[in-house]
Amino acid sequence: MATAAATSASEPEAESTAGPKADREEDEVKAARTRRKVLSRAVAAATYKTMGPGWDQQEEGVSESDGDEYAMASSAESSPGEYEWEYDEEEEKNQLEIERLEEQLSINVYDYNCHVDLIRLLRLEGELTKVRMARQKMSEIFPLTEELWLEWLHDEISMAQDGLDREHVYDLFEKAVKDYICPNIWLEYGQYSVGGIGQKGGLEKVRSVFERALSSVGLHMTKGLALWEAYREFESAIVEAARLEKVHSLFRRQLAIPLYDMEATFAEYEEWSEDPVPESVIQNYNKALQQLEKYKPYEEALLQAEAPRLSEYQAYIDFEMKIGDPARIQLIFERALVENCLVPDLWIRYSQYLDRQLKVKDLVLSVHNRAVRNCPWTVALWSRYLLAMERHGVDHQVISDSSKELEELRAAFTRALEYLKQEVEERFNESGDPSCVIMQNWARIEARLCNNMQKARELWDSIMTRGNAKYANMWLEYYNLERAHGDTQHCRKALHRAVQCTSDYPEHVCEVLLTMERTEGSLEDWDIAVQKTETRLARVNEQRMKAAEKEAALVQQEEEKAEQRKRARAEKKALKKKKKTRGPEKRGADEDDEREWGDDEEEQPSKRRRVENSIPAAGETQNVEVAAGLAGKCATVDVEPPSKQKEKAASLKRDMPKVLHDSSKDSITVFVSNLPYSMQEPDVKLRPLFEACGEVVQIRPIFSNRGDFRGYCYVEFKEEKSALQALEMDRKSVEGRPMFVSPCVDKSKNPDFKVFRYSTSLEKHKLFISGLPFSCTKEELEEICKAHGTVKDLRLVTNRAGKPKGLAYVEYENESQASQAVMKMDGMTIKENVIKVAISNPPQRKVPEKPETRKAAGGPMLLPQTYGARGKGRTQLSLLPRALQRPSAAAPQAENGPAAAPAVATPAATEAPKMSNADFAKLFLRK
Repeated sequence: MATAAATSASEPEAESTAGPKADREEDEVKAARTRRKVLSRAVAAATYKTMGPGWDQQEEGVSESDGDEYAMASSAESSPGEYEWEYDEEEEKNQLEIERLEEQLSINVYDYNCHVDLIRLLRLEGELTKVRMARQKMSEIFPLTEELWLEWLHDEISMAQDGLDREHVYDLFEKAVKDYICPNIWLEYGQYSVGGIGQKGGLEKVRSVFERALSSVGLHMTKGLALWEAYREFESAIVEAARLEKVHSLFRRQLAIPLYDMEATFAEYEEWSEDPVPESVIQNYNKALQQLEKYKPYEEALLQAEAPRLSEYQAYIDFEMKIGDPARIQLIFERALVENCLVPDLWIRYSQYLDRQLKVKDLVLSVHNRAVRNCPWTVALWSRYLLAMERHGVDHQVISDSSKELEELRAAFTRALEYLKQEVEERFNESGDPSCVIMQNWARIEARLCNNMQKARELWDSIMTRGNAKYANMWLEYYNLERAHGDTQHCRKALHRAVQCTSDYPEHVCEVLLTMERTEGSLEDWDIAVQKTETRLARVNEQRMKAAEKEAALVQQEEEKAEQRKRARAEKKALKKKKKTRGPEKRGADEDDEREWGDDEEEQPSKRRRVENSIPAAGETQNVEVAAGLAGKCATVDVEPPSKQKEKAASLKRDMPKVLHDSSKDSITVFVSNLPYSMQEPDVKLRPLFEACGEVVQIRPIFSNRGDFRGYCYVEFKEEKSALQALEMDRKSVEGRPMFVSPCVDKSKNPDFKVFRYSTSLEKHKLFISGLPFSCTKEELEEICKAHGTVKDLRLVTNRAGKPKGLAYVEYENESQASQAVMKMDGMTIKENVIKVAISNPPQRKVPEKPETRKAAGGPMLLPQTYGARGKGRTQLSLLPRALQRPSAAAPQAENGPAAAPAVATPAATEAPKMSNADFAKLFLRK
């Protein structure tokens, strides 16, 4: 108290005697305060990096005295005035930029770059509360990239202090993994959850996170390995009885999928495990290695290419779609979308696959939601999203929380048009909806559901002013709307405007106007319409005639140019002939070549076609080769001689085990075909399937010379009744293909043997259904058919690959039920497909013609007519070579060359003309 009083008493005296000294002290105080602020932020930033969760406490713990000490230390190193000016200028510049970015976002909240720049500056300035709010706003509008999420998560992890903060970080991780599939975010999520193992349910939380991470990105061939190793390390560090079995399970699961560095993982498992590696694990590991070799070309193409690598990802997706593994297809789509998130076609293809194949509600709707967040300007994505929500029965409250549906719908249409105008038309200088589909739908709703034709007409006026008035189909669409919900006067007005404005098909519009006036108008209206249409059509015909004359002039110019080029070639040709006649004695090999490829230029293509289309006999192959050589052909084909080909095939056959077939066991053997060529170890996979019919003695799969499975095998049973029971497994689906099971019969002894298990006659109790959608399942069709009677059997017809053909046979208990079902189901719509239903009456199967029937009465056997790859020729001309058309009594052939011609005296035979190489070639080819 005394000190304070003394101080207060001495203040007036100090003020009276201070003067300029007080001003200097005030400046020093301001400088010290500025330096204190700077250094406190520096301490906070250093503590932020080193102390982690204690950052807030340390920030608050910076005292005034500490700041003064830091100010004194810094004043010894640099001039306070210089530091103050540098800091103030930088801070002021950043603050102005932050204000500018916030103002820009208030005008256009969809500016992605503004969000990124604002977050960067706020983080640089240490505005933690503002940067958190900025990140939250951006994440609500846009999905964040992996870099933005990791930066946000690291900041929040460093500031987390208690359990509530940890839960907040968990929520952020859940949001992050939903935007894109990012292995690094999942790895951070798993490692962070390990830090909370001491809390209640912490162990289950860690395992749940790692299991979800493996199901999401565990198949990632290049980045999935880190997740597997992190999970194994966590389980190895836990001291409990079941940990060894858990680690064993993780090793075995990892070795069963193709990943890079699989060999190192297998070696690590062998070293870690005290027992030998089981045989089943080794088999799965070898299969995964084989799969890895198939995937490596696509992964290497991705590694060598530069982002965004869209074409490489497209090829990879096509490959995965052929294999058909849903988990791998989903993963490759997600990997492609990380780098190509702004490609609408990729989102459409992904969502279309999920809609048609997986049909999992949560997954489908999540992908649709992410698609419209990434590409909100694409109308097709929004329409697909709405259809998906309708297909999965989403409540209206999910789409909107308002109960005023009409006002809400109008507001949605208005927002859509404003967005297309601001974000598409103004920024990209092109229309986002050129046909005005959105406005057409809005006008249709106003006219049909709201009875508001005035609003509908205003919308159509806006549509026409956007460049659509020249199209007849747009006017007719408006006319149909007026016919359905408007009046005759507006219909007439619309058609009169259409006659004047339409430029593509004015005749159609004129015809509609005359038809309407003929049926509903007066005589005066009819006369006006006739006058207008005639005037308009006359003008249109005049314009078309002018356009036709202009086009004809262009064609004539092209013809004249072609004629000039033809004359120039003829003059050049004549000039060459003159040069040759001047010096015939100097004619050499170069001139011969010039004549062959110049003068005879028009004959060469026909000669090539004759050589390519004719098929020489076995004995004439050598002659054709000699002729081609004499004609100057330089094309050579490296074909190995038959002896070498036989030796190579024999060496391959020696490496393969020989399959011996005992025809005496045909009664206890069945022949299985149409199996997938990609089936690995058919013996192992088919044995459990056929053991249900009885004891299997042997399964003999057939392989090619290269060791590839050929898709069929023989199954030998111990008893004949087991083989008969196995025949009932015909058409059973095996790996997505219908398996054909038939009796084992030697076709050489029984050439007419043919198995067809279904009846080909009229069956009044059975229906034939066509036009089914390919996505229709057996259960869905059976549920529909049950409403009309008792269904005894139902069969969906598939092709050899197991794909549905849109056909089905349904067997009812009696004829009356079948006839009742035909009347009720014929013409029914199933999944937008109109089906046809009739009583089953298949056509008679064609019996192949026997060789004996080809013999004419008392004549020789006719050769079967063969067609080429393109079927029967259109002209039906005989293309038999002349060599095969010679009479059976062949003329004697000379010792070296073609047969001598008949001795007929001709004037040309007296003097042999000079012949070029081309003439010799013609001679040999003509034979």
